[in-house]
Amino acid sequence: MADMEQAVAEQAPDAPAGEVQNVELEQVTEGMVPATEENLDILLDIHMPITVNMGRTVVPFRQLLQMGPGSVLQLDKAVGQPAEIFVQDIRFATGDIVVVDGCYAVRIKDILSREEIEAQAEEAQG
Repeated sequence: MADMEQAVAEQAPDAPAGEVQNVELEQVTEGMVPATEENLDILLDIHMPITVNMGRTVVPFRQLLQMGPGSVLQLDKAVGQPAEIFVQDIRFATGDIVVVDGCYAVRIKDILSREEIEAQAEEAQG
């Protein structure tokens, strides 16, 4: 604790010990930190969860309890309608469901504009 008090005293030598001072910080604005290749490399390695919504349905709890292997849930989207692709619960694209090497996949069809994505993020926040 004494080391911390000494560090504070060195930063503000004219301030009495134990007294709180106001500090003015520079306002950070977009573009102040240049986007260097090193900065982008950190972001490029971040993993993001992606969710694909093929459709939805609502069923009574009673029907849910009666389901078992072989039961079928009919979704609200028709065959051929695009699936919605979400990143962190924000819809950012639509695509077509395809099969690749025996697994389901999504072929991206349209990517939402930045304005559309920002509007969704604002709605989600409140």
